[in-house]
Amino acid sequence: MPSAQTLFTNEEKDRIKSAILKAELDTSGEIRVHIENHCKNDVLDRAAFLFKKLDMHQTEHRNGVLFYLAVKDRKFAIIGDEGINLQVEETFWEEVKQILAEHFKRQDFVAGLEQGIEKAGQKLKKHFPHHSDDINELSDEISFGS
Repeated sequence: MPSAQTLFTNEEKDRIKSAILKAELDTSGEIRVHIENHCKNDVLDRAAFLFKKLDMHQTEHRNGVLFYLAVKDRKFAIIGDEGINLQVEETFWEEVKQILAEHFKRQDFVAGLEQGIEKAGQKLKKHFPHHSDDINELSDEISFGS
């Protein structure tokens, strides 16, 4: 398995960023992707730690979504902030996780992320529509850990 920094080509990084931009087009919601090599602890705990470290809990409507991957340990998680979690069905994040898992089994990480981001974006649009005064509160770039 390649490292977090080399998992994607520049073109693939652009595809993921484009998926984020497209998903955020009609919503005040914010989506980020964070990739690192290892997750030594529980994957949800690590994702929650990074969610806070990346200041994703600071959005005005608490509607940030983090896609977290630990590539060497083959772990991933999706974390939504309390604003979006109050709106979506209990099974929603598990459904998104299944989309990613199916693609990840085939080593198709880009398509998995694109489809998962699209599904999250559809929910964000439904519950947090874009307003004329909305600003992009978080970076759309993929962030990397060690």
